[in-house]
Amino acid sequence: MKRNLTIDIGQVAKRTIAVEASAINDLQQFIDADFEKVVELIATCAGRLVVTGIGKSAIIGQKIVATLNSTGTPALFMHAADAIHGDLGMIRQDDIVLCISKSGTSAEIKVLVPLVKNFGNTLVAMVGNTASFLATEADYVLNTTVTQEACPNNLAPTTSTTAQLVMGDALAVCLIEWHGFTAADFAKFHPGGALGKKLYLKVQDLCKLHEAPKVLLTSSLRDVIVEISSKMLGVTAVLDNQGKLCGIITDGDLRRMLEKNVHTETVTAQDIMSSNPKTIQQDELAINALEMMRKNDITQLLAMDGDRYSGIIHLHDLIREGII
Repeated sequence: MKRNLTIDIGQVAKRTIAVEASAINDLQQFIDADFEKVVELIATCAGRLVVTGIGKSAIIGQKIVATLNSTGTPALFMHAADAIHGDLGMIRQDDIVLCISKSGTSAEIKVLVPLVKNFGNTLVAMVGNTASFLATEADYVLNTTVTQEACPNNLAPTTSTTAQLVMGDALAVCLIEWHGFTAADFAKFHPGGALGKKLYLKVQDLCKLHEAPKVLLTSSLRDVIVEISSKMLGVTAVLDNQGKLCGIITDGDLRRMLEKNVHTETVTAQDIMSSNPKTIQQDELAINALEMMRKNDITQLLAMDGDRYSGIIHLHDLIREGII
């Protein structure tokens, strides 16, 4: 294909976004009694939501299913073409079927719809043509009509699939609020990856990966250096004889002390330490530790179990776990 040398790429991109944004805004007028009833039916359904479609609508359906499953609403995807070749067995008696189509007149849809109705399942249409076969046969209609595609030929599914995606998100968010689905619930379904770790990984989970460096107030400079070096965290806590946290010494504190040309033979930990170190409770989320580090421009925090020192959480721990 020849390149159109007159194209203004920036303007085309902005026009595409404007067309789709307008279509999304227009969807608000389609949030009606049918939409509310569908949310209620899915929320109280004893079965699952079976989402089906063909072509680009099928791809959107898969994304909607993924969103619903990850937010506590059991859902599965059934390709409309495969359904009539055996996959109809996926549908159970108590399931609700959501069929997504722009035209509502695709050949596969016309074959599938009567079969679903014959099963006795509730059929919901997410459709861009409310006068179509799918819309008239469905029990409930989610209207995703758009006035034009962003495609300059008004052919390639662009605006229409965006509208379907947004309507699916509207369903999912309503169901999240219906069930009172929380961040803790979300974490149960996302235990892997950086997202999951942000939701469940705690400070104590990272502290236990290495020994807790500590010295006494009266520890010599040599002992301080050995402790920081051996634990390889660039820092040590300073405790009194009763184990109470009194301060912190970093490798930076050591360098600054040595630059002063003091008599190192008489230096003890309490002469070098910084009082009132930044601390965090060990049962806090690790992501909260990261926020504290960023706010205070530091790379480690002292972890506490109540008022007792329990270890160090370092920026490197957070990087290693992929939280940053």
